[in-house]
Amino acid sequence: MIKKGLFLILSLFMTISLYANFQEGKKLFENNCSSCHKEYISFKKLKENFFERNNKLLNLTIPTENMLAWAIMDSGKRIGDPEDSDMRQIEIEEYLKEYLANPDINNSICDENVLKYYVKKEPIKISDEEAELLAQYFMGYKEDRQKKAPIKKKSLAETPDEQKLLDRANTEGKQLIVYATSQSCYFCKKMDKDVLGLADVQKKMNEDYIFVKIDVDFVKLPFGLKKHFKGMTPTFFVLTSAGELLNTYPGAWVKPDFLEILKENL
Repeated sequence: MIKKGLFLILSLFMTISLYANFQEGKKLFENNCSSCHKEYISFKKLKENFFERNNKLLNLTIPTENMLAWAIMDSGKRIGDPEDSDMRQIEIEEYLKEYLANPDINNSICDENVLKYYVKKEPIKISDEEAELLAQYFMGYKEDRQKKAPIKKKSLAETPDEQKLLDRANTEGKQLIVYATSQSCYFCKKMDKDVLGLADVQKKMNEDYIFVKIDVDFVKLPFGLKKHFKGMTPTFFVLTSAGELLNTYPGAWVKPDFLEILKENL
């Protein structure tokens, strides 16, 4: 019992010590780094900014704090072994000291697709103690963030009733268009406004097709289309009245091209 009590006391002491070091690292980052590295920006917005808007939405010239934490801890270029936290901390400390002293884009762990937007960083030197505190801050960043803003579990809505759609398609003599979209998709919103929302386009669709809009973040694709979906939104699937896939059209389309898609599948 005495040994067990000592173990619990030591574990509690280590937890308190790590938390204190995390808070010191956070303070160090806020005082010395936050003037350049912006605070948390959701990865949905970052994805839209870099991959859909060519950085014209946020105009970032340096990674945000959560981008840094993700690059260090979870990216494909992450530092150290997640199963060995002690050695990992040492490796992160060494990387921070070496990279900050000689910022070389070829040695960056940031996503290669966004590096082209960043400005050259001036070299700075940090002490061993500062490197240790920053390493502990990045190592505890994700857990601390989740405590403040717990990740909401997605609740999938029911897939549309396939049989009802097929019955309607056969009754009305129409084919089906399944539109795979997402709330975070910039080009989906643009196409909704500039193409799909137009009265003449809707009239043309309704003449020959039953239009089924699916938010893939919350609803499963019907008719087994998941195996044909490559993850790109928007994507349009054209199916026969029997539910057989005719063609797949990934990406956004301007009005004339979309009308041509409607025409060529009849």
